[in-house]
Amino acid sequence: MFHLIFGLPWLVVVLRFLQPLPWLWSVKVAVAVLLLIASQYHLVSRLSSGSVFSPEFPRPLIITFNILFGAIVLLAVFQIAIDVLFLAIAAIRGQLQPVPPPLRYAIGSAALMLSVLGVSQAIRVPPVRDVEIEISGLPPAFDGYRLVQLTDLHISRLFPAYWAERIVKRTNGLEADLIVVTGDFIDGSVENRWNDVAPLAGLRARDGVYAIPGNHEYFFSYDAWMRHLAMLNMRFLLNDHAVLTRGDDALILAGVTDLSAPGHGAPAPDLTKALAGAPANTPVILLDHQPMMARNSAAAGVSLQLSGHTHGGMIRGLDLLVARANNGFVSGRYEIGGMTLYVSNGTGLWPGFALRLGVSSELTRITLRRKQ
Repeated sequence: MFHLIFGLPWLVVVLRFLQPLPWLWSVKVAVAVLLLIASQYHLVSRLSSGSVFSPEFPRPLIITFNILFGAIVLLAVFQIAIDVLFLAIAAIRGQLQPVPPPLRYAIGSAALMLSVLGVSQAIRVPPVRDVEIEISGLPPAFDGYRLVQLTDLHISRLFPAYWAERIVKRTNGLEADLIVVTGDFIDGSVENRWNDVAPLAGLRARDGVYAIPGNHEYFFSYDAWMRHLAMLNMRFLLNDHAVLTRGDDALILAGVTDLSAPGHGAPAPDLTKALAGAPANTPVILLDHQPMMARNSAAAGVSLQLSGHTHGGMIRGLDLLVARANNGFVSGRYEIGGMTLYVSNGTGLWPGFALRLGVSSELTRITLRRKQ
């Protein structure tokens, strides 16, 4: 069913865009077959690599697949919009006019160019986004405290070792007090990603590097990944917390496992357990990969929750649907009952649909301020 759904845009393109064009049938068939292969990118990935989440093709081929797949989806949307427009005109004039070939060529070219742009935006090293967040009761020593959030790295054949090296270099250049990684480190097995994740060991911050798993870690031997990533100079907060100190002042950093964990036989997220034994009357920063349970976090007294998972919706307009699937949270800052939720657009992207249009990736530098 998954692969049939992804075939529907191809069907729209073939029947409503390609078939009416004044081309030789042999050319139409050849183009249709090429687009069919591109539309079944995920099936090809599953059959050849064992998973739709980790295509193990050469990077240029993955980029090509994403461009063609993105162009098919965009062209299907454009073609449906054109058909609706011409039906509306026909209802007014009482006569249905065929879509002229020049207009078809225009929307075809636009779909391809936008897809190229979207993929290039998705695979770049992200720009830095600066965010200031006020926290009630923040101890004076932590006023101006700087942390960098990385999330949804999706290190893979599409985001390989040299991309990870550039991420580490840019992150370290921000000279943060703390670095946090809020899940979805990888797409692939430990064996396949061993060298690609190695640069993460170079992340440096005054108070260290803390992390939690995302849902994708559970797709690829979760226990093996937790052991391996813990060797890369970072501490995982698996329903646990750490106390950060500046003299007599303290700040609690807590982390929970992912909502998908129980489906893979792993411990479910447990905020109560994560905060057990934490100092009272101390602000809490919570790392939670998915933003869905943010209202529960606010009710539990969390001051700031950092999440990812949504990729910001990837495409302007699509973010509205992604928000509905995540209890209304998709990108940026939300104020919830005295708690601030920040949902990062993500550092990388799932290589199965690496397209960004109007929704930029980000390295998020957060500065904490005392709320007056």
